[in-house]
Amino acid sequence: MVTEQDIKQFSEICTQIFKQISRDVIGQEKVVRGTVIAMIAGGNVLLEGVPGVGKTRLVRTLGRVFDLPFSRIQFTPDLMPADVTGTNIIVKDEKGNSQFNFQPGPIFSNIILADEINRATPKTQSALLEAMQEHTVTVMGVSRKLNEPFFVLATQNPIEQDGTYPLPEAQMDRFMFKLLVPDPSLDELMQIVSLTQKTMDEVAERACTGEQLLAMRKTANQIPIAEDVLKYAMVLVAATRPDGECATEAAKKYIRVGASPRAGQAIVSAAKVLALIKGRYNVSYYDLFEMAYPVFRHRLKLNFEAVAERITADDVITMILDEVEKKYHKRPVTGKPLVSPAEEKKGAEAPAKPAESAKPAEAAAPAEQEGAETAEDAEKKKKRGLFGRK
Repeated sequence: MVTEQDIKQFSEICTQIFKQISRDVIGQEKVVRGTVIAMIAGGNVLLEGVPGVGKTRLVRTLGRVFDLPFSRIQFTPDLMPADVTGTNIIVKDEKGNSQFNFQPGPIFSNIILADEINRATPKTQSALLEAMQEHTVTVMGVSRKLNEPFFVLATQNPIEQDGTYPLPEAQMDRFMFKLLVPDPSLDELMQIVSLTQKTMDEVAERACTGEQLLAMRKTANQIPIAEDVLKYAMVLVAATRPDGECATEAAKKYIRVGASPRAGQAIVSAAKVLALIKGRYNVSYYDLFEMAYPVFRHRLKLNFEAVAERITADDVITMILDEVEKKYHKRPVTGKPLVSPAEEKKGAEAPAKPAESAKPAEAAAPAEQEGAETAEDAEKKKKRGLFGRK
């Protein structure tokens, strides 16, 4: 059972985490926040941005803040799966007999930086599939459990397309978030240069241990979510499918393949962590809206019409959220369920607002005046002749 003390401690630890990360990473608040939420929720993150915006530095800083070892894997076209997972090598024992000994690869770490993951071949990319989902690695028929907590942060460059291999849909779906790393602003750029002129080393200190991170994940999983909020989250997922029962007009027009059930799991888990970071015990509709973009961004496959009109995934997500808001009335965090307009008519009578009740009376007055004017005109016409004379 989660207590008020647990929520307070959760929020305080998150505050310390963000404070320490900000000592090494200038700006990028949304990226840092999304990465920490994914780590607590137990997901993986795909970062997309141009080189030099601090993606590698962020991972090194996370390793220091959480006091966890991290490995960096530079993906190249000639990288083989065994270079990632490890392989069996022949060694001789004391008696001179040869035997196989497993040599672990860099995947056997807590935090993994898969740098420029789209430069490796699909064969090597698929080596991460089992590790990202089941947190195990199978080599020559033997499955080995990875250390917990396990977190993969992959990066890719959106500019260069030569010599790259787009990630398959199965692997994209295993990333909890896709975060877009923007260029720093002028003030942030000045701070970055000033900081790196003094030292290039990270100065962040430990703010959370691996055991505390696992305890925070357990606390987040126990946070309750109202049935109406959960149903609304699933409506958002179903609204991205062009052939589904909740399909929106934007999905039918611009989406070829919608979000999978993993998207539903991800948006609920992330919303719980976000609620705890804000010091709340319940998940709100606004938490779902905020997490919709990083969860859906890489799971939507746009069709040719969207590409021709230069419609991005974020644009489609905004259209879907707008359509769903119009269909299901979005309310503040008051515990009131979301209902469709048709259900509202069938439901109990809601107390009318004073402004709304006054509007019909105001609108009725001009109508009465119009009716009076019409009767007056008719009387005048009777008194006048055919050409308007008396």
